[in-house]
Amino acid sequence: MTGALASILSVELDRPAPEAVQALVDEILRSSGPVAAILFYGSCRRSDDPSGLFDLYVLHDGHRRFHRRIVPAILNRLLPPNVVLVRTRLGDHQVRAKVAILSRGQFARRMRPASIDTTLWARFCQPVSLVHVADAPTRSWVEATLADAARTAASWAVRFGPDRGTPAQFWQVLFARTYGAELRPERTNRGGLIYETNAAWFDRVLVQSLHDLGLDASDHEGRLCPAMKRPLGLELDWAIRRVLGRSLNLLRLIKAAFTFENGADYIVWKIGRHTGRTLDLSPWQRRHPLLSAPQLLWRLRRGTGSVGSSV
Repeated sequence: MTGALASILSVELDRPAPEAVQALVDEILRSSGPVAAILFYGSCRRSDDPSGLFDLYVLHDGHRRFHRRIVPAILNRLLPPNVVLVRTRLGDHQVRAKVAILSRGQFARRMRPASIDTTLWARFCQPVSLVHVADAPTRSWVEATLADAARTAASWAVRFGPDRGTPAQFWQVLFARTYGAELRPERTNRGGLIYETNAAWFDRVLVQSLHDLGLDASDHEGRLCPAMKRPLGLELDWAIRRVLGRSLNLLRLIKAAFTFENGADYIVWKIGRHTGRTLDLSPWQRRHPLLSAPQLLWRLRRGTGSVGSSV
């Protein structure tokens, strides 16, 4: 990784996290096996919202050593990441985090351009804070792995982006594609909002990543001209990622409904947070999240505001 890209990434990696996040990190370290690194990302980080549900990613070097139990270790090996709810107290208040857990090897493989699963590199080409790291070599590994995510994002952005355009145009096209490859209801301007929260950083990451890839990233009147030929079969390659990506996300939602505390309520809360829509669950739907999922998805696609059922 070039020193220039490492320097750009470090600006955000070193950004201080709220006191609540540090309290949650301390709780994770207290209650789990060895942890290599913990990353803080997501909407609460972008908005500096200290009262929401924080998003943390925990990276480790061994499923059994970290989880200390065989079933979670097997589930995480087969369908990463495992997702758990971590709660602790900060003064008189309870703080919470949605914590995704996977091994360093699983994380690194999903940062590469050949990865079928777009979920992780699409998140970690965005700004994140490194809120815990085991040692200096692990810090260097985190920087190198996130640089892989940035270069992967840049390579896909120029394949789908304009022949000549502003960095904002490339990022917005990319995020529209990656959100479309997930089973996540999002507002149509979601990618633009993410870019606008840290536009200067995104611009620098894109230009440096293109430079690392050996592409002409010359800036002409505020526009980039990467001059990358679109390979044959590009749409087919992405269609495969979209189909498999949505399938993976559906399987993860099903797993979360059964392994995440109050999983059904969390899923509905997440839909509401990303779409602004209020979805109500009946007691039966809370008890049977898998059976009720087809009805919820159908009502959501039809645009029905309330999906509660009297069943």
